[in-house]
Amino acid sequence: MEQRNVFDVLKERGYIEQCTHEEEIRELLGKESVTFYIGFDPTADSLHIGHYIQIMVMSIMQKYGHKPIALLGGGTTMIGDPSDRTGMRSIMTQEIIAQNAENFKKVFNKFLDFSNDKAIMVNNAEWLLPLNYLDFMREVGIHFSVNRMLTADCYKNRMETGLTFFEFGYMLMQSYDFYVLNQKYDCKMQFGGNDQWSNIIGGIELTRKKAGNQVFGMTFSLLTNSEGKKMGKTEKGALWLDREKTTPYEFYQYWRNIDDADVEKCLALLTFLPMDEVKRLGALKDAEINKAKEILAYEVTKLIHSEEDAIKAQEAARSLFSGGADSENIPTTELSKNELGDGYSVIDLMIKAGLIKTKSEGRRLIEQSGVSINEEIVNDVKAVVSESDFKDEKLMIKKGKKVYHRIKLV
Repeated sequence: MEQRNVFDVLKERGYIEQCTHEEEIRELLGKESVTFYIGFDPTADSLHIGHYIQIMVMSIMQKYGHKPIALLGGGTTMIGDPSDRTGMRSIMTQEIIAQNAENFKKVFNKFLDFSNDKAIMVNNAEWLLPLNYLDFMREVGIHFSVNRMLTADCYKNRMETGLTFFEFGYMLMQSYDFYVLNQKYDCKMQFGGNDQWSNIIGGIELTRKKAGNQVFGMTFSLLTNSEGKKMGKTEKGALWLDREKTTPYEFYQYWRNIDDADVEKCLALLTFLPMDEVKRLGALKDAEINKAKEILAYEVTKLIHSEEDAIKAQEAARSLFSGGADSENIPTTELSKNELGDGYSVIDLMIKAGLIKTKSEGRRLIEQSGVSINEEIVNDVKAVVSESDFKDEKLMIKKGKKVYHRIKLV
């Protein structure tokens, strides 16, 4: 049986947003093993769910015989990408950038096979840090029109708030990355999020002008819900791939609780389930769709963390939904008997558990009947819990319909 063209696979699963030359790209991917790259600027100590789509694309491409380059932006991180930002990125030291990059590698290793150069990781600090400014401007700067750069969305959006020359150089550097990778590794394609379109075009044109080589670009959908809003935001901020920043249980619960309308899209983009199964699960209705959400949450947690983590998170979630509270994986905060004293305010308890940030938020939730203690709705903003509310030294707070937290008396 003839292997499918990976372009059709990516398109069917909903990854592809824009291509520079659709027919040529499909033909190229069908006839040879293509080296391609995706850049990751190590601006934080963990990747987040927004990066995960890019990692899935690299993994699928490799399964179909193509060669990924995971480009760590040790050099570009020292400036920062102005796209989709309101202010200039804080400047980081090389040591922090290097440590962040090491953390990224651990995630890449779960999804990509780096043996025998089937995939490689390189860092653009290797060629960007030694650059001489005058040489760079003579070799690269002459190929860029300022008038044209200013029409790019990533710069246009910043013109009102102020765009520094420091950031203006980002497009030149990312374009130079593509040129260098083309020269060193015969890299023919650059992929990225849809917000990278202008930078990718810059790299394609620079490679054509400097080397006379035709290269290609493709961008992927950002992970958004049915209303077009970015997914992956939690009460604590981003949905991180590092278990120290977002626990496997919190990660699982995020996907278990998504809107019905987003289930099919997330199954297609975030798991390797076959598309006929994705469509079958996505078509389930009412209570049945919860089975699809469980499968989604299990699969994504298994891929990012481990099968053991996914099983534990699923058991914890099921025990909560069935009214049980005996699972060890439910988020827990300890409260000493001294702290409890004769009574402890429910609002203070929610702040201690990290369920709310301010007392006014707690009052508002209670007034809207959004807080329960041991499945009983709290009606009084001045309500307190006492030792009699703890069963086997445990008490369960529920915020809204889906957020559970256990308080353990010690």
